[in-house]
Amino acid sequence: MIKLNPVAKEILEWIYCIVIAVILALIVKYFIGTPTIVQQTSMFPTLQQNQRLILNRIPRTFHQMPERGDIITFEAPTNSYLDPTQENIDLPVAEYKYKPSNIFDSFRYYVLELGKKSYIKRVIALPGERVKIENGKVYINGQELEESYLQPGVETKAEGINDFIVPEGYVFAMGDNRSKSTDCRAFGCIPLEKIESKVWIRFWPFDVFGTVE
Repeated sequence: MIKLNPVAKEILEWIYCIVIAVILALIVKYFIGTPTIVQQTSMFPTLQQNQRLILNRIPRTFHQMPERGDIITFEAPTNSYLDPTQENIDLPVAEYKYKPSNIFDSFRYYVLELGKKSYIKRVIALPGERVKIENGKVYINGQELEESYLQPGVETKAEGINDFIVPEGYVFAMGDNRSKSTDCRAFGCIPLEKIESKVWIRFWPFDVFGTVE
């Protein structure tokens, strides 16, 4: 048995502690929650650039379907716009082409989130619901959707799609800042497995600290 001197033993103990801390941090980040910064204006006025948020990862961990009105983050689709010539355009879904080549690539992309782009939007419609966008309004199953979170006078314009049924296992989401948001109107509905988190708490700036609705 090799006997370590006190200095080497202390160094190894520190390395051991650091490794354990990193592993625990990654587990918490992926399965429970993580901080993030708002980088775009697509959710204005609900969320503003440079605000700090805590994201709740637990719904993803247990594969829970979000509710209408939830603000979620999800992996950005490969293409920002649907191909209008694609088959089954009446069931528009976002396209994801990236496939990790090995376990290390998967760890880098999905756990460390290196090279991964995410969007933050509000869930508008759930699986099986019919969405229709006309006259600047959103209708769910024929009923106008009340959207008190929008600024007065904001109109919702259809981009690529305006009358469809959300497929099973998918959600339809849009940004609150409708004219400045590239969202499901352009690239299609988001599959449950690509939803990363639900926005939970805004912790900066302190004057707006609290849960996000």
